[in-house]
Amino acid sequence: MTSTKEPVAPDRLSSQSSSAVALHTGTSDPRTLIMRNLRQSGIYVAFVVIVALFAILTDGVSLSPGNITNIVLQYSYILVLAIGMVIVIIGGHIDLSVGSVVALTGAVSAVVVIQQGHPWWLGILAALAVGIAVGAWHGFWVAYAGIPAFIVTLAGMLLFRGLTLRVLGNISLSPFPAEYQQVAAGFLNGLIGGDGYDAFTLLIGAVAAAGYAVSGFRTRVARVRYDQPVESFPLFVARVLLVGAVIMYFAWQLAHARGLPIVLIVLAVLVLVYALLTRRTVFGRQVYAIGGNLSAAMLSGVKVRKVNFWMFVNMGFLAAVAGVIYSSRSNGAQPAAGNMFELDAIAAAFIGGAAVTGGVGTVVGAMVGGLIMAVMSNGMQLMGVDQSIQSVVKGLVLLLAVAFDVYNKRRAGATR
Repeated sequence: MTSTKEPVAPDRLSSQSSSAVALHTGTSDPRTLIMRNLRQSGIYVAFVVIVALFAILTDGVSLSPGNITNIVLQYSYILVLAIGMVIVIIGGHIDLSVGSVVALTGAVSAVVVIQQGHPWWLGILAALAVGIAVGAWHGFWVAYAGIPAFIVTLAGMLLFRGLTLRVLGNISLSPFPAEYQQVAAGFLNGLIGGDGYDAFTLLIGAVAAAGYAVSGFRTRVARVRYDQPVESFPLFVARVLLVGAVIMYFAWQLAHARGLPIVLIVLAVLVLVYALLTRRTVFGRQVYAIGGNLSAAMLSGVKVRKVNFWMFVNMGFLAAVAGVIYSSRSNGAQPAAGNMFELDAIAAAFIGGAAVTGGVGTVVGAMVGGLIMAVMSNGMQLMGVDQSIQSVVKGLVLLLAVAFDVYNKRRAGATR
């Protein structure tokens, strides 16, 4: 899936410095300004609209404290997979094996903990080790043998599903000890009190909202300093306030349910770490460079093979994390676990703004894309929509998201 188009930096939306100056000074053509702002903030607007739509269609049930908690618990492993998948896609590849890796790592953990009676934490370590080994296996064939990732991971999907069946002996294993179940079903509450709500959850929500605002402001200042295009200041403020309000509402609902889910803390740490990794490190910028323009990256001295190898090692690690979370939530390991998870992760990345040709995408965007899929699935389930219709709707949303990306690229190319 690698391409030879112009490289795109993680925070860069256009290479036209004159357009950048016009954009943040407010002298750009109104239609162009609207389209650029839509590309930058459209995913957040779409998320809010979808949340509001299902809140109306379900008479507010979708926004109830209990249901919001269930969304976090039910779709956390897909969001973890989306983090790794968007990095792989930015690098110009794809990974079709993650669902099978989720099943295999969960199976290994179950055998270690349930069947062999070892401590729960040893099962987690074993699962992570297997995930890293699987990632190294894929990375070797892609980076050093030169086989396309599509073929390697398609083979991996079959290979590791078969190994899952062998490890489990075609049977399910359960239950896990209570400590293991806490990974996906545990909550932190009552740490600092609260009258009818968990004040600690609200505090974490306020910190998250403030962190988002500060990070957004710093990114905007940096872009303006280097004459890169930014959204208009009123839209920037509106976006920050909107996202902050969503975060605080989300925290308020969790605080009135069971408190802060442990799995949400794990997910938040992963999002922060990988957002910094992709934006602020040499490795992250090299991933964007490889996906944006492979030839230019090689000529610039990027060690393409090494970067590709570690991309898949990272994907294997995150698939193992998702495997631990999923097996913890289901309180066991099943041969069919993780079925079609790879498609949900890929959909989250593309809906969140990743480009099919590589070089474009963000971790935060993938999270929003995953949440859109989660809210849609949950909302349609609450409405009693038939499973076949749910698949049709989700397929159309994915198609429209990619079509919107292609449309924007064609318009951008026509205006240069």
